Amino acid sequence: IGECWVFGVKKPFTEVIKANIGDAHAMGQKPITFLRQVLALCAYPDLLDDNKFPDDSKQRARRILEACGGHSIGAYSSSQGIECIRQDVARYIEKRDDGISSDPDNIYLATGASDAIVTMLKLLVCGKGRDRTGVMISIPQYPLYSAALADLAAVQINYYLDEDKCWSLDIAELKRAVTAARQHCNPRVICIINPGNPTGQVQSRQCIEDVIRFAKEEHLFLMADEVYQDNVYAEGCKFHSFKRVLFEMGPEYSTTVEMASFHSTSKCYMGECGFRGGYMEVINMDPEVKAQLTKLVSVRLCPPVPGQALLDLVVNPPQPDEPSYDKFMKERTAVLAALAEKAGLTEQIFNTVPGITCNPVQGAMYTFPRITLPQKAIDKAKAEGQVPDMFYCMKLLEEEGICLVPGSGFGQREGTFHFRMTILPPTEKLKFVLQKISDFHIRFTQEFS
Repeated sequence: IGECWVFGVKKPFTEVIKANIGDAHAMGQKPITFLRQVLALCAYPDLLDDNKFPDDSKQRARRILEACGGHSIGAYSSSQGIECIRQDVARYIEKRDDGISSDPDNIYLATGASDAIVTMLKLLVCGKGRDRTGVMISIPQYPLYSAALADLAAVQINYYLDEDKCWSLDIAELKRAVTAARQHCNPRVICIINPGNPTGQVQSRQCIEDVIRFAKEEHLFLMADEVYQDNVYAEGCKFHSFKRVLFEMGPEYSTTVEMASFHSTSKCYMGECGFRGGYMEVINMDPEVKAQLTKLVSVRLCPPVPGQALLDLVVNPPQPDEPSYDKFMKERTAVLAALAEKAGLTEQIFNTVPGITCNPVQGAMYTFPRITLPQKAIDKAKAEGQVPDMFYCMKLLEEEGICLVPGSGFGQREGTFHFRMTILPPTEKLKFVLQKISDFHIRFTQEFS
């Protein structure tokens, strides 16, 4: 008790704190009651006779079960997803985007957003040699993209976010990247993550307009990864969906720019990573290409039906006149308020440490601070065959039991070093983690000076 042993070796800490992954429930976040009540009813319909469950949760469960084969979430659904859930997703998008219409036939339910992103990349990648598809991704990036592109033998086109301007996106940098890439591949896709992972920035409306213009000019398919759309904390920042901005720019863009946007049940206030629920909406896709997309998703039969049910509750939450509304809103607000507090706390504490520079965590669930490493530490890392920030993170893990991800895992400008840390631990534990990292950084700097 109170000790930590790894492979028979006693360590100088009592537990390993995994601040390396955006897994909210693993970090102690409690599930939202309404979501789990309905899922319990769907999984074990006999509970529909139990008076412990509110009427609105029972109504939601009955509606979902009636849409399932044999009234069971154990049955396959259609490959594109249960129709009434796709209709609810379309209504959710319409409400979010202030009335801009959404067609349920353009909605594809998925095994989390990751599955939809990989499917879309698979659909878009083709050609050989200089005609091979090039895909523009931000650096730093979420490694799903680089891994999927490597698996598909596509060409990765890096564009760098501007760290000095809070990881903003610069159109001149996009133009530089696409022009250079045209010498050796055929750029066909641009991927944007907003709010950002690992960098936590929220793109301005002007920036989104600029990206849409750029995509139109360069004839690029636009992939908008918007899984953190409820996770916006910084004053003056607001989530703008790419679809809404696209349509508000008028028919010149809204009828021509091809786009897919992605959302998930894994992030925001839900944090239900394990249920693997998500969707994508496709815009302006050629009907023949869309037919191929529908054929492609049919290969994996259907997304997990419990994940589809969960997604339905996210896009169709309790309404003000329903019995679960007050508790649902209280829990949702508490989760997002705690994340906002922790975002501010993380920036504040890291920026007091010499050698750590932390941009504001405007959104999402991560901070990506820049760390200054002494030359002796860089030399030592290279001598051991390690990237310097990996060396730093491994030393932190060995000495303090705190697991982070080195910036090199996401990509960074040559000569700079970072780490990604989630802000998900409970507030008191996060304070402990931040203090431990701060103390370690000072000690590390002194050791290698």
